[in-house]
Amino acid sequence: MTTTASTGVTTAARTTATAIKIPLWVRIAKITCLVIGAFGFLFPFYYMLVASFQTTKDATLGGLIPWPSNLSFANYDAINGAINLGRSLINSAIFTGGVLVCTMLFGVIAGYALATLRYRGRGTLFALMLLVQTVPFQLLMVPLYVMTVRNFGLSDSYLGMILPFAINSTAVLIFRAYFLQVPKDLFNAARIDGAGEFRVLWSVALPLVRPALLTATLLTFIGPWNEFLWPFLVTKQQTMQPLAVSLANYTDNAAAAQDNPFGVALAGAVVLALPAVVLFVFFQRHFTSTDLGSGVKG
Repeated sequence: MTTTASTGVTTAARTTATAIKIPLWVRIAKITCLVIGAFGFLFPFYYMLVASFQTTKDATLGGLIPWPSNLSFANYDAINGAINLGRSLINSAIFTGGVLVCTMLFGVIAGYALATLRYRGRGTLFALMLLVQTVPFQLLMVPLYVMTVRNFGLSDSYLGMILPFAINSTAVLIFRAYFLQVPKDLFNAARIDGAGEFRVLWSVALPLVRPALLTATLLTFIGPWNEFLWPFLVTKQQTMQPLAVSLANYTDNAAAAQDNPFGVALAGAVVLALPAVVLFVFFQRHFTSTDLGSGVKG
């Protein structure tokens, strides 16, 4: 206890001394660099938001300022009339929700099996899973299209959009890494008490890796929500298309009929980006959180 306390005091003293030694101009330079970086990162989003409300397109530097006389919701009304925003958002939500459910289900099971179970070929299986990550999705698109659309007849269906993304190897890696951090004694204790593997997974493992569930959800959400190419291939009916596909079709076919097609397209982009931004703003702090320590106390 005494050694731990003295070590803590020494560490705190070193930290304080290091903080004092940093010159003021260095801290000012760091803050300035961070502000410049944040401005550069946020500027495209700011311009997208301002331009989406502009009644008349203003491509000059003055257009960066949101003048009240040139702002309205006309672009949002126009994009809603052109592609039915509500229906497209529902399609995106169903597509993304289906992918998330499948990713969590298969990711947890596969990650648990790779991290805690002992069986022949486990290392080979893990190596094959890593190999799959090196294969671009574009290379698999043709055989997937033949299987999904021609063999299974799943064109213009939510299942046809969800099926190729049902298993996410990145989510499997995340869950495997979290399960490896959990002390094996917890699993062994549950098995000695007579719990089966699915009971151990549900009652012991999952409560200890809640941050992994949230992290995998946030990382997986962006992919299907912004996915364009695969839904574009398997959906021909406009009523089945996610918002990303509807916006692309609008830009190619109907944008020329609008007085401000640039602003209308950006209004649709704002609607598409808004759920992802809200999700990350409210849950970004959970990326680095962990509750594993609470599971090993006592």
